[in-house]
Amino acid sequence: MKLAAQGLDALPRAGRDFAWVYLPLEIAAEVKLPNVAVADLTQAWLGILSRAKHTRSHEVVREAISVRAQMTSILRRLNEHGFSRFSTLFKPEQGAAYVVVNFIALLELAKEGLVRIVQESSFDEIEIHLKQAETEEIELLESLSDGLIAPNP
Repeated sequence: MKLAAQGLDALPRAGRDFAWVYLPLEIAAEVKLPNVAVADLTQAWLGILSRAKHTRSHEVVREAISVRAQMTSILRRLNEHGFSRFSTLFKPEQGAAYVVVNFIALLELAKEGLVRIVQESSFDEIEIHLKQAETEEIELLESLSDGLIAPNP
């Protein structure tokens, strides 16, 4: 054990036999830039734009669009033509609220059994047909929307 201690003591020791030297060197390493494709930049840009759209302030304005009035409008168009294509019932240029209310009006008419929604085969145009036996209900609905008759509670 004493021999081992003497052997360790014979080894050079930092601070006693030599001093550590600190030499600050700035090693200039070549920076390798990542390969970026145009598609990656486009995707990143679109992501930034979509996040920017969600953070901008906006004002919510309540529009007075009546489902009942839209139901009457659809029924009048069907009375004139007998049927209508689904896509022609909507006017996207009038805004999202109009399209949504018009779609709800169409669903209400189908629920009440005033119209038939027909698609002959897959991927064909959807057609809206007026049920002919319901003319009295159509006149009642139009008079309700015009405010001539108050609905019964």
